[in-house]
Amino acid sequence: MTTLTVTSRGQVTFRKEVLQHLGIQPGQKIRLDLLPDGRAELSAEQMKGSWSDLSGFLKGRTNGAHLSIEEINALTTQAGSEPEPS
Repeated sequence: MTTLTVTSRGQVTFRKEVLQHLGIQPGQKIRLDLLPDGRAELSAEQMKGSWSDLSGFLKGRTNGAHLSIEEINALTTQAGSEPEPS
């Protein structure tokens, strides 16, 4: 069991091994669910998003080439069939 101390400002610092055990990485958010009887459940916040969130993600990051779905499929098939460099 790990015991944490609450500061006068109401803050708690989690030890590195606790965060590692929970699978929480630097910059990631923590989810705290309040349960009955004064208990709580702590876990790594799962990233949520939608396809519309990805809209424009690559805008301005390509060389201006526009590929059809057929061309994309052909390129990915070709890349998948090539041996990996040693």
